[in-house]
Amino acid sequence: MLKEMGRTSQDVVIILCLLMTVKAFEMEIVPANRIVAQIGETLTLTCNTTGCASPSFSWRTQMDNPLGGTVNNHKTYSTLIMNPVRVVNSHDYLCTVFCGEKDKKEKSIKVEIYSFPSDPVIEISPSLVSGELATVICKIPNVYPSDHLEVLLMKGEHVLFEKTFHEEVSTNVETKTVAYSFNLKADDIGKEITCVAKLPIADMDFEPKERVTSKKLNADFGPRNTNITASPGKYPMEGDPLKLTCVTESNPPAQIVWRKHLADESIQHLIENSTLFIPQVHFTDSGLYLCEVNNLVTNKTEKAAMNVAVQGAPKFTELSIEPSTTVQEGENVSIQCSADGNPPPKIILRRKSDGADTRPYSEGRILLPSVTFLSGGNYECVAKNKFGESESEITLNVEYGPRNTMISIIPAAVVKEGETVTMECTSSGNPAPLISWKKKESSGESEKIFKEATLTIQNIKIQDLGLYECEAYNKFGKEEKSVNLLVQGKLEGTDQMIPLIIAFSSAAATAVPVVAILIYLSRKAKINGSYSLVKALRLKV
Repeated sequence: MLKEMGRTSQDVVIILCLLMTVKAFEMEIVPANRIVAQIGETLTLTCNTTGCASPSFSWRTQMDNPLGGTVNNHKTYSTLIMNPVRVVNSHDYLCTVFCGEKDKKEKSIKVEIYSFPSDPVIEISPSLVSGELATVICKIPNVYPSDHLEVLLMKGEHVLFEKTFHEEVSTNVETKTVAYSFNLKADDIGKEITCVAKLPIADMDFEPKERVTSKKLNADFGPRNTNITASPGKYPMEGDPLKLTCVTESNPPAQIVWRKHLADESIQHLIENSTLFIPQVHFTDSGLYLCEVNNLVTNKTEKAAMNVAVQGAPKFTELSIEPSTTVQEGENVSIQCSADGNPPPKIILRRKSDGADTRPYSEGRILLPSVTFLSGGNYECVAKNKFGESESEITLNVEYGPRNTMISIIPAAVVKEGETVTMECTSSGNPAPLISWKKKESSGESEKIFKEATLTIQNIKIQDLGLYECEAYNKFGKEEKSVNLLVQGKLEGTDQMIPLIIAFSSAAATAVPVVAILIYLSRKAKINGSYSLVKALRLKV
């Protein structure tokens, strides 16, 4: 009996121990008790359980209103997700948990809703002009509950206007507007208009409960005090960048147009921008620049001007010969040179071969009336200023016919039979004259024998003596020169031959004209049908 009682007491102890080690059935809602949520955000309520292997969950609202969210059940917990939070979510939410058929637990949480998402927006209309009525409008977007909203309008530290919306029942998100009009004074320009919006809801913990926006009073004016600034300056060096900036005071911002006065007194439209930028300036960029600003609201225009002078060493713009670099002798010729530079360069134009000290120079132009071949050659132009100098040259080519034709003979005009004689013909002209040689026959006719400037006769013979003619010619004309070549024959008595050669030469010199006269008279007689030597001689006399 005692043994049985001992066993029973041990079983009871074991059961009590087992019961003590099993957790009790419990639940909780996270977050607990009370939560404040802003409309448009996402809110998640979680119902957790412990001590129950397979709980079942149920969510509902006070007065059985719609949940306004989505329920997701899991093994030991359940969630109610409101995405986004809306006005209908302002309720007490109850979570009920069943563990088996008998155990049941439930808890509730209060969800409070508000909306105060952004700062006020200030509008000032119409455009402000000093002395006229100005209206300030302040908008507070998406407020809930708006019947708690309080709004103040301030100018500087002074309160212009305040308003509450306590009497307006708020059932949804609303944008509230406050407007106030006042006469704008000159000293109001630049002052700040401030809109302060407050949403003081008792026992609701959220931030911020006050939002503030400020805006300066900017009246329409101008343009005024317009001027131009130049970087690096209004005297840039050629090749440097140049930035011209038009600065003005205007509200609203003025429209800016750049123009430039041209040499022909016309005006060139450049760009519509506050800044005119030239990456590399040239001498042609010098001139008067205009900045014109226009305020379309006030309908006022103002101008500013700046004279830009690009500086630098000279650069040639022209070096020319009129009518052409190649002319004929006797034409009128003009040589002209011009160069850019600042300060304006001194220009010296001269014929290069004459040099600076032997011939007067011209400042930019040389006139050559009825030009001669002596005027041909290279002409140079030199342009100088304090930044440096530049040089350029051009060639005047004067074309003319042959002249100064000459014949030189080596060894002499009288040579011995068997020797070699060289006759060279030279002549000046442009283009260079061509040379040809002719020999006069006993009949009086000339025969072309050679087409080079140098005529060489080797192993000369008696029959080679006679009159040789050199003809120099180009497209502008020709010129002739002649030389009489005498040949001494080979005799044993050289001393005796000389008088004979001289006598023969004298006789030949006399005979040639006589023969020529006789031939002429013979031809004349044939024409007239008779011949009289006496009459012919009288005619010659």
